[in-house]
Amino acid sequence: MAKYVLEDMVKTKRARKTVKDTSKEIKTNVYFEEEPETIKTFKAEETKEVKPKKIKNNSNNKSRRALWFVACMSALFFIFALSFLFSSAKVSVNPKTEDLVLSENFGASSLPQNGSLFFDLVVISGEEKNIIQATEEKEVVEKATGTVLIFNSFSAASQKLAIDTRLEGSNGKLYKTKTPLIVPGMAKDGTAGSAEAAIYAAEAGEEYNSGPLDFQIAGFKGTTKYDKFKVRTKTGTEIKGGFKGRAPVVGEEEKIEAAASLKTALSAKLLKKATDQIPSGFILFKDAIFLNTSENDISSKYNDDKSMTLTLKGTLYGILFSEDRLTKKIAESAAAKYDGNDVYIPNIRNLKFSLFSQNDHSFENMKSINFNLSGPVKIVWKLDTKKFTDYLLGKPKKDFVSILSEYENIESASLKINPPWRKSIPEKTEDVKIILNYPE
Repeated sequence: MAKYVLEDMVKTKRARKTVKDTSKEIKTNVYFEEEPETIKTFKAEETKEVKPKKIKNNSNNKSRRALWFVACMSALFFIFALSFLFSSAKVSVNPKTEDLVLSENFGASSLPQNGSLFFDLVVISGEEKNIIQATEEKEVVEKATGTVLIFNSFSAASQKLAIDTRLEGSNGKLYKTKTPLIVPGMAKDGTAGSAEAAIYAAEAGEEYNSGPLDFQIAGFKGTTKYDKFKVRTKTGTEIKGGFKGRAPVVGEEEKIEAAASLKTALSAKLLKKATDQIPSGFILFKDAIFLNTSENDISSKYNDDKSMTLTLKGTLYGILFSEDRLTKKIAESAAAKYDGNDVYIPNIRNLKFSLFSQNDHSFENMKSINFNLSGPVKIVWKLDTKKFTDYLLGKPKKDFVSILSEYENIESASLKINPPWRKSIPEKTEDVKIILNYPE
């Protein structure tokens, strides 16, 4: 049994030796041979590189997501802040209105008074000509006519001259004044007083027709006044119309028709001039114009071609009203809803104007008038946009309806704010736009 033990011991010892040698051989191989080391190193490096990459990719993804989130939030915040920087509000307003049919009597004075209605006159004179053909021939006797200026260098006292005062022309012809007149005296600085007078020839005939002339007053001959009163033809005029003999004439019917046509043309002509002269803020109704003419204002002249030139002179009177004052008077008289606020009437010029018991020839001395205005009107309440805008600045959007209730001259209104999420009206006037939907 000891024998076997000894053999086992020997075998075991050998076996250990063999293992030891093998181990030494492996170590030697690992140390000296490059190929296994390279393979081992490559694998080690490969292992080290792959695992950190997986960890690094996860970290980058999270960082990128965080950066994108921050960027998006910053952009949203910037847009939100920018929208407030460029915020605006638009208010569309429908003003209060009232429709009615007007038929009211009013009174007005030529002297302005506080709160009262006043009127003013526009006065324009002119003439219109019309040429008509003669229809027959007969004996014609016409006296030449013209206009002169009479100068008083005699004294400071005025001088009366009777109708038909005789004037001796420098052409040796005698003329007479058509009306009585008064020539003012000299001024303190020695300037001669002067007066204008219409004259006619003492006899009919073409020989009395003339260009500019100087005259002497025949009645002053032999007195100190004779050389101190000078008379001459008015600048730019001449003495004309004298005729004696057979000439073509126009029938009475043609004259009447031509005169009516002249009156219409003259009225339109003077109305155009008057309209161009109306100051801003005043109204001239189309029925408030009156043309003052008479048969004496129509003159006729026969022409060489057997025609006649008719000339009509006239004066147009137009009654002017202050649009604001008249509008307020109409509102006070006829509008049931009128509360004293400023209003206007878009179609006020279309109203029919009727003047009561007024003589056309007395306009120059007219101090007061009574008249009627009639027709459909729309009364529109005005809104002071500046005050309204100032009141809205910075107000909460939710208070807009209650703000409107404070304005009786607003029928309805809408508010639009940009950006939509803004809770209040901008604080700057330039950021608030008021749109007034006034009817035309």
